[in-house]
Amino acid sequence: MSYKSTHLRTVLSVRSIISIHYFDYMSDFTFPGESHDFWEILCVDKGEIDAVAGSERHTLKRGSIIFHQPDEFHNVITNGRSAPSLVVIGFECNSPYMDAFKGQILTVQETERALLAQIIIEARHAFCGRLDDPYQEELIRNTQSPVFGAEQLISSYLEELLIHLYRRYFANPLPVPSTNPERLRTGGRPNETYNRIIRCMEEHIHEQMTIEKICKDTLVSRSHLQKLFQEIHGCGAMEYFTMMKINTAKELIRTNQLNFTQISDRLGYTSIHYFSRQFKKLTHMTPSEYASSIRLLSEKTDLLKGSRIPGKAQH
Repeated sequence: MSYKSTHLRTVLSVRSIISIHYFDYMSDFTFPGESHDFWEILCVDKGEIDAVAGSERHTLKRGSIIFHQPDEFHNVITNGRSAPSLVVIGFECNSPYMDAFKGQILTVQETERALLAQIIIEARHAFCGRLDDPYQEELIRNTQSPVFGAEQLISSYLEELLIHLYRRYFANPLPVPSTNPERLRTGGRPNETYNRIIRCMEEHIHEQMTIEKICKDTLVSRSHLQKLFQEIHGCGAMEYFTMMKINTAKELIRTNQLNFTQISDRLGYTSIHYFSRQFKKLTHMTPSEYASSIRLLSEKTDLLKGSRIPGKAQH
């Protein structure tokens, strides 16, 4: 037999990354705005923001993703009520298919959420420095403990994200089947049991929960529950529930409306001291240190507000 090779066509190619950030904002944070000669996507992971694109202002909620085309002035404005978490990625892509994304505000599904999460994970492997510093202008390669293929996976996941969104919104008349956000080792099929457990945890985030109660409320055996969370997250179900509580605490701290004792009570902790220990164990900061670190970003913004000129390219 005479075999012939088939050259695979590439429709969206990303080979240059300018920035990858995951921000936790205070509820009164305001970014002064900028424009630059590369694409930037901003996705709201939690909370709500106002995004300015050119001369238009849009309110974005959880799951919204906005595309800022090259040389478009844009900025972020919090609304004083919600303390948002945002994923921001700057990249170069010269594909003509990117024209479809100009001026677009889309909604990510679980597939795209998973891809964004993977990009953040690989960025932590590939680069040094903090991903929560909005003023970091250069990604520095991790030369001390590099992870094989991390940079290539970033481009692959970002290309996959763009292709999924293009198919769903611009090219495919039928919705693209969604895969499980955590990429289960069971072949990637949606796992309704996992989703049911997460919903249960979210509904009881303000209470004290036990494995027994989670199993009873979700009709899942203890062994299956633990196996599921070990496969997906590499930890036990209760460890994951604690992480959910601390993430909620971080959001409450950023809203700046409750003190630490009130937050502790709101989340069902027996004492402020236990809450503080759990917070430091997972974040490596006390609640006070976390609040201070977030406020520093806001103070840095105030200092830079007068130094940026709307419409002028910032590199």
